[in-house]
Amino acid sequence: MYKVASIGGDGIGPEIISSGKTVLDAAGERFGFDIEWTDYDIGADRYLATGDLITEEELAELKGYRAIYFGAIGDDRVTPGILEKGILLAMRFAFDQYINLRPVRMLAGTQTPLAGKGPDDIDFVVVRENTEDFYVGIGSRFTGGHEKKQLEVIRDLYQVRFGLDVTTDAEEIAYQIGIITKEASARVMDYAFSLAMTREKKVSSVDKANVLSDVYGLWRDVFTETAGRYPEVTTEFNFVDAVTMWFVKNPEWFDVVVTPNMFGDIITDLGAMIQGGLGLAPGGNINPGGTSMFEPIHGSAPKYKGMNRANPLATIWAGSLLLDHLGEHTAAASVVSAIEASIAAGTTTVDLGGSSGTKEVGDWIAGYLLKGH
Repeated sequence: MYKVASIGGDGIGPEIISSGKTVLDAAGERFGFDIEWTDYDIGADRYLATGDLITEEELAELKGYRAIYFGAIGDDRVTPGILEKGILLAMRFAFDQYINLRPVRMLAGTQTPLAGKGPDDIDFVVVRENTEDFYVGIGSRFTGGHEKKQLEVIRDLYQVRFGLDVTTDAEEIAYQIGIITKEASARVMDYAFSLAMTREKKVSSVDKANVLSDVYGLWRDVFTETAGRYPEVTTEFNFVDAVTMWFVKNPEWFDVVVTPNMFGDIITDLGAMIQGGLGLAPGGNINPGGTSMFEPIHGSAPKYKGMNRANPLATIWAGSLLLDHLGEHTAAASVVSAIEASIAAGTTTVDLGGSSGTKEVGDWIAGYLLKGH
């Protein structure tokens, strides 16, 4: 028996999570385990009604679960950033989910915009550091000379380079500080190298150390130190601008890609496109020794809420990652195989060229699993 928390969230979130739960329950029935679901009403509707995003009591309860199954967050009625920071990022930081895991794999029967590439070429994993970089929330935006005196370093920089005194001449200033620590970098790299040992034994590091040499210079140093403990693994450095080119031109070069937070956020969306689209892209926010959260990487698509037309495959695939995290590796692999079978059978939503609804796709995959395929 596994106890798993479920948060449907906003927009299409409840529908795709419902389909995902149907599939995971079927996988449990076939492979001999049960999932006890606990649903949490966390999202825009509650926020608009009560002002609550996620409470300390809920965070304390959720910390008791090894896994959270999460739908989507975001609502047109709420200013962008409030729900995302107040719910999604709040959980990532509260549970120290320092790994963002993104498989970039083209499934059989899907289409990629990359000419001449197929499933044999597009099969790698991005391991993104999930708690540092420019996402730590250290920054500000202000007007007026008095507060600008806080930024003496910026003032001096602008005086030297541009002949501008930001304390008097600039109308408004915004700044954001990125933080990289040796400890956080080391743990995400250990995870990446350990994962590579189960795959093709290659790790590619992403940074921008040629320009942002302080923060990403440290990232490179830690990568080099970690590589020394894994002599069997082939390694390489990639600047982030270059890695976007190679994802498009030669995706077959990559096996495990490890990246700081901001660059990982960007390149995983590119990864989703080359594997067939956001509707096929799952993600995991992982604390190997704590509470992890699994979700599709697409948004909440409020305009399609309640219409039974959202593609649930990314959510179902995220459920496969959840099962793998719980140790149900055979069941996890079977779920992905069942997703491929649904695509081959043409049981897909409109975005993949089919005519099935969200629920119908989930029911078909669940039925396929129960038939013992």
